[in-house]
Order: sequence, then C-alpha cells, then structure tokens
Amino acid sequence: MVLSPKTYTFLCGCFAALGSILFGYDLGVIAGVLPAPDFLRVMDLEDDPNGNWIGFISSSLLLGAFCGCIPASLAADMLSRRTAIFIGALWFILGGVLQTAAMNRGMMLAGRFIGGFAIGQLSFLAPLYQTEIAHPSNRGRLATLQQFFLGIGALIASFIVYALEVTQPGTVMQWRLPLGLQLFPCIPLASMIFLFPESPRWLMSVGREEDAIASLARLHAHGDIHDPFVVNEAAEIKAGVMYDKQAEQGWKKVLGDKSNLRRVFIGVMLQFSVQMTGVSCIQYYSPQIFAAIGFAKEKTFLFQSINSIIALIAQAICVFFCDRIGFRPLLIYCNLVSSATFAVGTALQAEFPADPNNPDATNTSASYAFVMMTWIFNFAFSLGIGPISWAVPPAIFTTGIRSKGTALSSMSAWIANFMIGQVSPKAFESIGWRYYVVFCILSFTNAIAMWALIPEVVGRDLESIDELLREEPWFIPRSAALRKKVKGTDVEDKIRNGEHPAPAAKLDGLEYDEKKEGTTTMVEHI
Repeated sequence: MVLSPKTYTFLCGCFAALGSILFGYDLGVIAGVLPAPDFLRVMDLEDDPNGNWIGFISSSLLLGAFCGCIPASLAADMLSRRTAIFIGALWFILGGVLQTAAMNRGMMLAGRFIGGFAIGQLSFLAPLYQTEIAHPSNRGRLATLQQFFLGIGALIASFIVYALEVTQPGTVMQWRLPLGLQLFPCIPLASMIFLFPESPRWLMSVGREEDAIASLARLHAHGDIHDPFVVNEAAEIKAGVMYDKQAEQGWKKVLGDKSNLRRVFIGVMLQFSVQMTGVSCIQYYSPQIFAAIGFAKEKTFLFQSINSIIALIAQAICVFFCDRIGFRPLLIYCNLVSSATFAVGTALQAEFPADPNNPDATNTSASYAFVMMTWIFNFAFSLGIGPISWAVPPAIFTTGIRSKGTALSSMSAWIANFMIGQVSPKAFESIGWRYYVVFCILSFTNAIAMWALIPEVVGRDLESIDELLREEPWFIPRSAALRKKVKGTDVEDKIRNGEHPAPAAKLDGLEYDEKKEGTTTMVEHI
C-alpha cells in the first residue's frame, strides 16, 4: 500500500519525535527514583535534611538542557537537521549509561547533566525538523507531536514507577531499571535517522537545490520532482532563502534586526510562560504535594499514572484538531483554565488543610477535589499550553535563523524550569499552599499575553509568516491578518496552481544584491 504524502510526512514527524519521549520519561521517572531507599543509600543522601542534593540531582538535567541548545543550533545549521538529531541521541545514550551505572553523586550528576544536554538538543530539533518538512495544512499537527510523545514517555514512566514501587520496594531495581529503560528510544533514533528525508529548507539554504527538490518530492509527491506542488513550493522556498540572505547573517542577524527581535521575544516569552503555569512544580514534587493533603506515596504514583493518561488524551486531541481550532484560542483559554484550577486548589487547601499528624481529621472529599483540580489543570496544559509552546517558535523564524531563534526560545524554558525546580521546595516549606497563588496569577497574565502578542500561524506557509511579522503591528488585536486562522488546504491549492507567489517576490524581481552575492540571478520556477 502506497502512503499518501501527508501520512508519510506525519510518520517522519513521529520518528523525529522519539527524542521527545526522553524528556517525558524523565519527568515521570525521576519522581520515583529520588525517594527510592536504595538510591538514597548509594548516593549517600539519607542524611540530606534540606533536600539540597536531591534537588540539584533533579535540576542538573535542566542545566544540561539549557547548555545543549546553542551547540545543537550550530550543528543543525552547519551539519544538517538530521545530523544534529543523531548527535543529540548519542549524547543521551552516554548520559543514560552513566545514570544507570552511577555509584556515587558525582557520577549521577554527570549522567544527569549529559542526559539533559541531549534533551535540550532533541526537544527543539524535533519540532524544528517537523516544521520544515510539513505541509501548511498539517504543520500544527506535526509540530505538536513533541508534546504528544513527551506524554507517551511520561505515561510509560508513571506505570513503571508505580509497578516497581509495589513489586520492588527498597531494592536496587526500583531505581536502576527505570533509569536504564530510558535508553531504548535513542537506539532506533540514532541508528535510523539518516533513512528519513533531510529538511528541504536546510538543503536549499546551503545551496543544495537539487537535493532540496528531491526531498520535497519525497515528502510531498511520492518522489515526483515535476509535481506542480513541488515545483512551486521549491520556488517559494528558494525565494525566501534568497531574500533571507540579503540581510546580515549569524547571531547579529538574530539580535540586530527589529523584526527578528520581535520573534525572539515571542518565542522566549511563550516558552518562559509555560513554566509559570506551575506544571513542573506538580510534575517534580507530586509525592510531597499529595502527601501534604493526606495521601500515601503509593497512591500518589497511581494518581500520576492517571494524570499521564489524561495528558495523553488531551495531547492527542491537540495533535488532530489544532490545525482546525488554531493556536491562539487554545493558548488563551487553556491558560485561563489553568488559572481557575489553581484558584480552586488554593481555596481547598486554605479551607480544608490536612493534618499530617492526624490523618483521620483530613477532609477526604477536599483532598480528592484537589487531585481533581490537578487533573483538570493537566488536561488544559496538555491540550494547548505545552504542545503549542514548542510549535510556534519554529514557525515564526526564517530559514536562516530558525535553529538559532528556536534554541534561544528553548533556553528560556529550561532556565525557567530550573528556577521552579529550585524554588518550589523552599516555597512549600516557607509559605505552604499560598505558593499556588503565584501560579494562579501568572496563568491569568499568561492568557492576557497570549491574546496581545501571539500571532496565529496555523495554515500559513512559513514564507508568508515571515512577511506578516515584518509588516504587521506587535499588538495582535490591531492586526486582522495575524489574528486570522488560514485554511492550510487553500494555501496548498494556491501553491499547486502557481497562484501563491513568495513574499520575497515583492523585491523588484528578486534580484540578489551584487555586493553581497556577486550575481543578479532571478528566482524562476524550478
């Protein structure tokens, strides 16, 4: 059976998203590894009253992720998108082996940092690659696979942690086995990534025009390089690349251009705002949070397993419907729901506080209602906030700076994640349930920021997004074009019929600047 081009491209996006499983798996598994008695014994953490070492072991992965972004962006531009993914997979294998075999804190910290270094690379390379290979009509679907596969990793981890808590309590298997299992997604990713098409936009940007057309044909036309859609799409990509090359190159181009600064601001703000919803606080410290309302650790892991199922359902809905709904509505309304759940959860904690010294006095109904709020929050987060935060940055940057801009956006997510991971234990210790008020307020302000600043990119080809962000105002309610959701299939029909000229064609015949390029060759249909 011959697959349709969109199905084939979707499957390519799924394979690239294997790297996303790693972060989701780590989020789910670390909550079970850190309190394991044998882990505490081997790491000499049984006498760590303030939890400083435990917190640093958890957050060292985030520091590694922060450090991995820029090197990955350089590799993606210099070596190719696929090669950068391959390198990230190798780094993770090394980090995973060190964690699984760790005999002391230093070895564990090194493994966590190196594993995080790889996660920082793969977490933005996957949506970058997916964005550049997608059709306009399903770009949202491919780019949001990042969060869906993250959810798969979290779901697998939650059930493994729960099963080992029940069957292997206190043994070495309780923590070494789940850490070792994280290596499995990396093996097929590293060994098979070069069997998949290279990004046609990267190929065009480095002058490999024939290879770019062949890659487009493989992705979008069963290999037919003469297909009208491929011919016209290649012309648009080439025009966009030529236009891009007339501007200043490198990091100066990213930070020295007003339009590009706008894109960096949008990406950084969006990725930073994700952590301000409190998602990492709940993921990392769920045992402590649920213990504070009267639940045993074993039941906490069961709640997290249910939470992972809820998240995966929401992520699947996002993947299959975001191209119809649009990114802006999902971001705005899901942040409002997030704010509401923390408001209710805070009220429940204030009105019905649990007494750890007298479990019988705990209001069980209020405790379960609080758990329900975390599930509703997780559904809203997984439906819109998490998936779209990874999908927007690659879409708003041009080919020449896409990897660099997306790397900067991702770095803001990791540093915010690290901050929340370090601050949360102290905050719970100092102010208890009042800490939830912070996330209630910030989720609400997130919704306002999304309404004011995030453009709608669903359905558009990447070259027209570039034009709009150069010409339209920052305040999105003032721009009908940036608020409007475009039907991607209509855009594809126009490209196929040659009715959708590249935005760069507005430049007098698309001539190169002779001083910069040494030629005045015009872009023509290929």
